[in-house]
Amino acid sequence: MELTILTLGWIGLYAPLALGAVGSMIGCLRGGMAACGAMLEVESGFGRFVGVAAMPSSQTIYGIVVTMALPTAISPENSPGMFALGVLSGIALLVSAMSQGAACAAAINASKSKPEVFGISLAPAALIEGFAVFAFVFALVLAGRLP
Repeated sequence: MELTILTLGWIGLYAPLALGAVGSMIGCLRGGMAACGAMLEVESGFGRFVGVAAMPSSQTIYGIVVTMALPTAISPENSPGMFALGVLSGIALLVSAMSQGAACAAAINASKSKPEVFGISLAPAALIEGFAVFAFVFALVLAGRLP
């Protein structure tokens, strides 16, 4: 039983990084595909499309920081909390990165036809980033409370 509890702690320790990275990969893929399609249709402004496609990569960075903030000494006392905190924050980062990728793809698609909406079309992606930051900050706060 104790080995199972410790295993959950190890899963929780790596979950924010792993899940955040998976979400970033999927989000950047979505944005990147839209950027590639847009590059075929416009004559200039390619750099901004690539930059927008990379926006979901920030969730991997948040996952790294949360993983590093969790206690390195895994014990039966802190394993359940580490599992819950790690998995739940990782899921939040995963979903936010995937959603942000979809929002970035929509912004790229809108701005390729109408370049003047480029800035405002990024507002949904920025809002999603804000929610990822909330999950990140509160995961750091709660990590400090683990035994």
